[in-house]
Amino acid sequence: MKGYYKKKLSADRLLACYEIAPPRVKAYLEAEISFVLQRTSPSQTALELGCGYGRVLKRVAGNGGFAFGIDTSLESLRFGQEFLGGSGHFCLLQMDAVRMGFADRKFDLTFCIQNGICAFAVDREKLFGEALRVTRSGGTVLFSTYSPRFWKDRLEWFEIQAARGLLGEIDREATREGVIVCRDGFRATTVDADGLQECHAGNGRTRGQRDQGCP
Repeated sequence: MKGYYKKKLSADRLLACYEIAPPRVKAYLEAEISFVLQRTSPSQTALELGCGYGRVLKRVAGNGGFAFGIDTSLESLRFGQEFLGGSGHFCLLQMDAVRMGFADRKFDLTFCIQNGICAFAVDREKLFGEALRVTRSGGTVLFSTYSPRFWKDRLEWFEIQAARGLLGEIDREATREGVIVCRDGFRATTVDADGLQECHAGNGRTRGQRDQGCP
């Protein structure tokens, strides 16, 4: 459902989703952040697509360098200014990830984790293409999605969110095979390895540049 996060899961409501995550989910989310941090350095300029209130950007900005975060939700960005506080050098901007206003090859690292490739509900090849466009030759582009092995834990987490009123009631009959459907129109999907490769192939290979998917 395009715009769901912007309209219903922004700012403090989005923060609440992560705060109530069960232990295994929190460990999974921490592994995603560690994956990004391993590829950052104080000399880099990084960009996060769909930064929300700055949950991940806070760690990246605190790791040195300069970190930019973009999101379509102005409410989340305003909340993020306070959340990030003195976390380092950062800049939050309201911007669509498939129509970014940045110059070509501006960033050393461009990343989109926590299944943003599906949550944004945009053309995936265009999203990949924009990420590649704004990343310098020799830089790194990171995308992540959910592993099938994480399905039961992911579903449990979404059930908790629904029980707290952060999501609509989960449609048990429609929810299966990696797709979570709520009765209020929310739909959470994933992209498999082949899907990631198709997005990559649709944009061709930029010499010296690589994209990776977190499991």
